[in-house]
Amino acid sequence: MNLHPRILAGMQRLRDYRRQSLSRDLLAAAIVTVLLIPQALAYALLAGLPAQVGLYASVVPVIAYAIFGSSRTLAVGPVAVSSLMTASALGAVAAQGSGDYLAAAMVLALLSGLFLLLLGVLRLGFLANFLSHPVIAGFITASGLLIALSQLKYLLGVNAGGRDLPQMLSALAAAIPGVNGYALATGAAVIAFLFWSRKHAAVLLRRLSVPATLAGLLAKAAPVVAVVASIAAAKYFDFEGRQVPLVGAIPAGLPGLQWPHFSWALVQALAVPAVMISVIGYVSSISVSKTLAAKRRQKIDVNRELIGLGAANIGAGLSGAFPVTGGFARSVVNFDAGAQTQMAGVFTAAGIALASIYLTPLLYFLPKATLAATIVVAVLTLVDFSILQKTWRFSRSDFVAVAVTIAVTLLFGVEAGVTCGVGASIALFLYRTSRPHIAEVGLVEGTEHFRNIKRHKVITDPQILTIRVDESLMFSNAGYLEDRIYADLAANRQVKHVILMCSAINEIDWSALEVLEAINERLAEQGMQLHLSEVKGPVMDRLQSTGFLSQLSGRVYLTQYQAFSQVRQELPDPANGAVATCDQTPA
Repeated sequence: MNLHPRILAGMQRLRDYRRQSLSRDLLAAAIVTVLLIPQALAYALLAGLPAQVGLYASVVPVIAYAIFGSSRTLAVGPVAVSSLMTASALGAVAAQGSGDYLAAAMVLALLSGLFLLLLGVLRLGFLANFLSHPVIAGFITASGLLIALSQLKYLLGVNAGGRDLPQMLSALAAAIPGVNGYALATGAAVIAFLFWSRKHAAVLLRRLSVPATLAGLLAKAAPVVAVVASIAAAKYFDFEGRQVPLVGAIPAGLPGLQWPHFSWALVQALAVPAVMISVIGYVSSISVSKTLAAKRRQKIDVNRELIGLGAANIGAGLSGAFPVTGGFARSVVNFDAGAQTQMAGVFTAAGIALASIYLTPLLYFLPKATLAATIVVAVLTLVDFSILQKTWRFSRSDFVAVAVTIAVTLLFGVEAGVTCGVGASIALFLYRTSRPHIAEVGLVEGTEHFRNIKRHKVITDPQILTIRVDESLMFSNAGYLEDRIYADLAANRQVKHVILMCSAINEIDWSALEVLEAINERLAEQGMQLHLSEVKGPVMDRLQSTGFLSQLSGRVYLTQYQAFSQVRQELPDPANGAVATCDQTPA
């Protein structure tokens, strides 16, 4: 995939830009900008970086995604989970507050962008499908809890650290005697206001004759109201003199594009965290993109999304920022505000740039407790322990994977948690593909349909074993099929014919073919025949390109009914039999 056409496509979208989209994109950009400013500041602090770095992460990366990305409404910028993972990764290589820490953040963003770009160029977006969604939900739930706990130090006005649950709780317990009452009161008031605004602000605005749609959008700007009010309170009550942690002086303007200073040792230390941040960010981002695109019947190109997010993170790495991805809340606001094209993102970046130049002096008295409160309220929506109950009822293996991921994340930190999550997803996939559902089937009386003998009253013949495999045959599961067939034959010495129903088999790899050859040879040695039925065209093409069909002891039938009927007619002593069970879901 060549990047040059992507740049041309971005320029073409600019040339074809319609005036009727301008007003909608400008309105969406204005609303998202207002929402993004406090979020950007807060997530920079969450990542252990100066507040202004959050603004830097909302300018160049947003423009880069607008050029290369495929979603018209995805709002790219700092997000909670990626910021926490960034803090965890950087804490292992540099001291927070040092120049090396910021340089490492830029390198981390650059590595993340290069990895995403590589996946996009190689068209490997499908790899994200191998991550179990329940496992990702479990990781995000645990991360949400860690994020909320990490902000308690600002809400309490104390110094406390920690990268996992035991460390955080221990540090907070030791710092309790030093709680700052003003910081606590500010944080509690902001949290209460933000929760109230979620349910009642829009209602109040509608009562004041504000149109319903506009009222809903304005209600989402509640964090800005909290920021303005807390700045005023900080000045009036002299928070600085009362030792309440404030954001302090923020340099005005934007940094120029620069190549971060790094060493090979730093790259090695940050490579794995960069991959993990990229994977988690991409999975969450593509989910948001597809959801919003579906509402307008638009299409998302997963590989182009990889390139877009890769370009955004490369832009972050070159502009003094840290890893970014698509944010759910901002994207929904962007969508609801009527954003029509990626130009809404460009306008948002322009708004953030203007704020970085002209508004930063006003943020000096902003209490860190206010930013912490906005983070706590935002991330608590990520915490969803109902995933444990749902997976327990539906799939115990999924439940175990989710529970282990949550426990590891809480007890050992986000890096161990995401590693465990990826490992659990791969383990679940391998376990399920290695043990496919295999059913012995029989003929439903009065029809030509075959169903599981354990679920339905069906007609069978003790001299015929009919097996249906509900999965493609490959190296990981062919041995499981072989063992199942031999076990069934050992349990029924009357079998003379084995019919493999292939209706659910989409592919047979070489290892599976060798297993089928071994089964066919062993059955032939014992005077039995192996038949195939309902073989799909592409699978038949593969089999015909080998010598397997010429060595097959039985025949290939178009339908399972044809196979069962003809084989049964050829038996010297056909028998009638039935297996009766309670009727349940067909399988």
